[in-house]
Amino acid sequence: MFTEAIEKILSDFCTPALVRAVEGGDSAATLWSALEDSGFLELLTPEVAGGAGLALNALLPVFVAFGRCALPVPAAQSIAARALLRDCPITPPTGMVTLAGTACRQPDGLLCVPRVAFGLLADFALVNLDSELLLLDCRLARRESTGVHGSQCATLYWPQYSLGSAIGHNGEEVRVFNAAIHAATIAGAMEQVLAMTLEYCNDRVQFGKAIGKFQAVQHQLSVMAEQVAAARIAAELAFAGDLQVPDLMATAIAKARTSMAVPQVTAIAHALFGAIGVTEELDLQLFTRRLHEWRISDGSETWWNGIVGQAFLEQPDTCASHFVRHVTLSPSA
Repeated sequence: MFTEAIEKILSDFCTPALVRAVEGGDSAATLWSALEDSGFLELLTPEVAGGAGLALNALLPVFVAFGRCALPVPAAQSIAARALLRDCPITPPTGMVTLAGTACRQPDGLLCVPRVAFGLLADFALVNLDSELLLLDCRLARRESTGVHGSQCATLYWPQYSLGSAIGHNGEEVRVFNAAIHAATIAGAMEQVLAMTLEYCNDRVQFGKAIGKFQAVQHQLSVMAEQVAAARIAAELAFAGDLQVPDLMATAIAKARTSMAVPQVTAIAHALFGAIGVTEELDLQLFTRRLHEWRISDGSETWWNGIVGQAFLEQPDTCASHFVRHVTLSPSA
């Protein structure tokens, strides 16, 4: 029910034209108001507090839909913020809230938070600083764009006086939840890339027949479809269980597997589209650019595979297949 309602809003407001406009510096206020006024930012808020009280597994199709539409606002992060602030003595602030899983103090006293998703747009950020949870006003920060075309990611610098005190001790959950979000949005964006590629291969005629009829093209499409399916299954793992935030090990596997699929899926898509595939006018680049950005957000497959590998090595009597099939759901840390 919630997914269909959100997809209706996305189809009405989150068009490729709007995504391009926001990337160009236009306001996303209309789209954000539609999501906020509909109450969808409260999907994880308990029913007694006026929210929907959804479980994690019910959120997966919503976050996948965000990726499938290249949503240019931090709606997923703002939804997650409600769960991360569950034990804090404050209410979630009004406005766009993003998540930042890594931060460090510089010698000059500035707090540096690198590569914050939607850092150019967000009003507030939930930041993990040495496992402490900080809620920071992005309007007090100096924002430095990554320089990547169309990216809303930025590195933020806060002066010491603007930091305040920690509001919780669950800072590590920020990185885990954000990684799970990126796993889901990667799965959604790759589903859209596959659909666009299939449509093009069925429509594009060469030598008297659609290029999708050629065996070599069919082989590449089958490889792409395999990677997309594996990514969706991996993302489902991150949102399984009845915890309030995604499990660390399940998220590590999900983020590693979805990130691993990105280079192959995007390369095949651009190859099958041919010369048109690299043009800005084609909507394909709205998704492939994001896929490459989300792949490295909160750690690439290399970093998360290290987490999984260390956990596996700590169970010397367990074979790899058994380890993967029986991921123990435990509190994220």
